[in-house]
Amino acid sequence: MTVPPTPLRFGYGTNGFTNHRLGDVLTVLADLGYDGVALTLDHGHLDPYAPDLPRRVAEIARDLDRHDLDVTLETGAPYLLDPWGKHQPTLMSDAAEHRIDLLRRAVRMAADLGSPTVHLCSGPAPHDGLQAGDAWKRLAAGVETVLETAEEYGVSLAFEPEPYMFVDTVERCLELAELVGGHELFGITLDVGHAHCVEERTVLECVRLAAPRLLNVQIEDMRRGVHQHLEFGAGEIDFPPVLAALRDLGHRGLVSVEIQGGSLDAPDVARRSIEFLRAAAA
Repeated sequence: MTVPPTPLRFGYGTNGFTNHRLGDVLTVLADLGYDGVALTLDHGHLDPYAPDLPRRVAEIARDLDRHDLDVTLETGAPYLLDPWGKHQPTLMSDAAEHRIDLLRRAVRMAADLGSPTVHLCSGPAPHDGLQAGDAWKRLAAGVETVLETAEEYGVSLAFEPEPYMFVDTVERCLELAELVGGHELFGITLDVGHAHCVEERTVLECVRLAAPRLLNVQIEDMRRGVHQHLEFGAGEIDFPPVLAALRDLGHRGLVSVEIQGGSLDAPDVARRSIEFLRAAAA
């Protein structure tokens, strides 16, 4: 008898709910039937530098458990470390130790929250004359340092290729995986919209290329060459084949909606999104 594929599990990113208290975000998402949440560390919802951080983490862990929500922890808040420099400093910067410290904190928090993964990205390419080869070396060295902490806590790093960043494609993400020795805790977050936006490959080809290291998926609509996260149906992506490919691959991580610009209408955007995804997955 043929065993049916495991159903996909849908999450929603807290960076699309910036006008809500985090506790209310979890309540809304659970009421809408989401399976989990992609929790972005940032000033508003969960500040990794807050003086009462242990209390907040314990409180959120209880809320996640009460709502039966899975979680993946994200570190892509653009101005968390530098109010002037977007995604600065990076692991390639002279001040890379600040990014390393954030990522180590995130790993420890992920373990306390029950998140199997910490999401990260490269940030923009250096503009200070640093050669590409040296940038790769710095990036790999920073990731290897964070992997030491990841080993201690049993948390995987899920690296995301981002449009117009130093690591912007799945292929470059796999190159980084080789530079860190193919570490078993180094994986990939594939953003479906990003793949459509910048990859030369089709989205389905990107899914297949990322599959051996695929840990998380982010999803939204997008237009080719325009990095703007859109509601489903407002862009160009054909989603049923993408969701079918993920299901057929047996993807077990969250497939999380990321529509940062939807905060002013967040509950309705989240409702429309889960309805769309359920229909597209069927």
